[in-house]
Amino acid sequence: MKIIVDTDLCEANAVCMGICPEVFRVEEDDTLTILLQEVPENLRSQIEQAVRLCPRQALRSEN
Repeated sequence: MKIIVDTDLCEANAVCMGICPEVFRVEEDDTLTILLQEVPENLRSQIEQAVRLCPRQALRSEN
């Protein structure tokens, strides 16, 4: 699974980081960094929740 961030929409609210800090990190300059290129299957439910709860709908996942 891969995570795609629409950087035009992302406001770095850190909701995703709070849900899955293994994959998401908000930097000091308020940008979002994806820490893993390929997300392991055991994190699927957390990723789906992060995508669903993103305030700006800036995240999506691809299998």
